[in-house]
Amino acid sequence: MKYEEALEYMDLNIAGLGSVPGLDSVRELSRRMGNPHLGLKYIHVAGTNGKGSISTFIAKALEQSGYRVGRYISPVISDYRERIQVNSSMIPKTKVAAYLTELYAACDEMVKDGLPHPTAFEIETVMAFMFFTERKCDVVVLECGMGGTLDATNIIENPLLCVFASISLDHMSFLGDTFEQIAKSKSGIIKPGCIAVSAPLSDGVKDVLSKKCSDENVPLYTVDKALIKVKKTTPEKTRFDFGSYRNIDIPLGGEYQPENAATALLSLEALAEKGMILKEDKIREGFMNAVWPARFELVGKKPYLIADGAHNIDAVERLMNSVSFHFTNRRIVFIMGVLKDKEYSEMIEISAPMADCIVTLTPPNPTRALHALKLAEAVREVNKNVTAADSVNEALEEAALLAGDDGVIIAFGSLSYMGLLKTEYEKRFGKNDRRSQNRRSR
Repeated sequence: MKYEEALEYMDLNIAGLGSVPGLDSVRELSRRMGNPHLGLKYIHVAGTNGKGSISTFIAKALEQSGYRVGRYISPVISDYRERIQVNSSMIPKTKVAAYLTELYAACDEMVKDGLPHPTAFEIETVMAFMFFTERKCDVVVLECGMGGTLDATNIIENPLLCVFASISLDHMSFLGDTFEQIAKSKSGIIKPGCIAVSAPLSDGVKDVLSKKCSDENVPLYTVDKALIKVKKTTPEKTRFDFGSYRNIDIPLGGEYQPENAATALLSLEALAEKGMILKEDKIREGFMNAVWPARFELVGKKPYLIADGAHNIDAVERLMNSVSFHFTNRRIVFIMGVLKDKEYSEMIEISAPMADCIVTLTPPNPTRALHALKLAEAVREVNKNVTAADSVNEALEEAALLAGDDGVIIAFGSLSYMGLLKTEYEKRFGKNDRRSQNRRSR
């Protein structure tokens, strides 16, 4: 198969299988491919919000320190291959095509043997292991797709580190409808011999992780929020102190990023305990080179556009805090597109009162997208200044007109339309200088 054919086959024949929690199928697929997940060193990252940012900081610090770092992420923003990277370079198209051809054949054999067909995420997870093994990665930063215990990534054995971003309510039909139930699912990645590190947690969630760590005889290091001192922040960058670390600079805005960066710093200290050689100057350089799209990302200034993939209650609350902090006395226009299986009514209650105007759109997800008109109806209950757009391009054009020269556009609700939004912005308004610089630094 060629690259385009392999992706088309995925879309037409496999993507519809959805999410099926459990490890039997992915274990069997990996076994048939020679168990490529064995023999690698892992940093396993779980959580509801922030795991991508934490993973980025960790990976960039390790790269800067001279390690060959594999990284597996989801969801992606612009390119299918973003999900599998080595030292920030995406897996080549030729490799994707070759691996998927092998994997599809193995899946067909499993079905012939009376076994379930692996899901898209299970196939992609094994593909990632194959690539990381072939490239002889020193360490792999591995993000859970959903949950932990039954997530396909959890077939790995003996991780060096298990890192937990903030834990809140999301994917409740799979993981449970309380913080503690969700935390229990995510805590399933903790295994004997690792070190666990977490962002600041609520007492109930911390109790769940602490018990799991005690059961597995694993130390748990938790970020003390009181040790984080923000020194300077703009929509483009942040400077903060954390404990003995002074004036740590990160090229990311958002009031939540210092917590994520502090969690990464604590994780790197834990890796040093595991024998990895990490110097502070290299960590600082790695943090300064961190690029994480659509997380309070300044896409451009003319018009001013912030893209943030906030898609659950906790993430929207954090985004609104950042908007309130950075954009006092500015005209605020929202672009909002959500998936219908999210808690969008609660998200609207939190966000809609802050906007002068809101433009809704339908995300490019045929099976899960909430139509722009239905979202607009729900928004109108809270903010009557709402209009529904027929496309991402129309939403951007309408929002720019409503914002005017001095306003700010905030796009959020789902990561699924962020790549298209940024592409349309560049076509219409040109590239932002800061983004071009970030691309060169990658």
